[in-house]
Amino acid sequence: MIKSGLVDLKLVAEKLIHAAGNKRVILFNGSMGSGKTTLIKEVCNCLGVIDHVSSPTFGIVNEYKTKSGTVYHFDAYRIENEDEAYDFGIEEYLDSGNWCLIEWPNKIQNVLPLDDELFSIDIQVDNELRSYEF
Repeated sequence: MIKSGLVDLKLVAEKLIHAAGNKRVILFNGSMGSGKTTLIKEVCNCLGVIDHVSSPTFGIVNEYKTKSGTVYHFDAYRIENEDEAYDFGIEEYLDSGNWCLIEWPNKIQNVLPLDDELFSIDIQVDNELRSYEF
């Protein structure tokens, strides 16, 4: 577990990427306002994303380019049933081998790959201090 303020977010992102190893589907769990999108922005910076990173709440998925590939950022909060995920082709994204950073993964639990292909981070907030557990 890592306890951190926003100042140390780059360190958290670097440790997350290292801890994920070869896994490219990262699940970001936390309550509304816990900092999932903020952490994903820093992860994208560490991965060398050259595009502007923003929340995909309304579009559900954003695609960002790096010099070596693509990063997909999902926000499943507005998905009401798993058929919606299949409708926008989530399987193709998840099978691409590219980084897939997913907020609100509990909304699409049955669509996700097997547990051994996933890496999960839980974010807890206590005042301004956040705890990150991989």
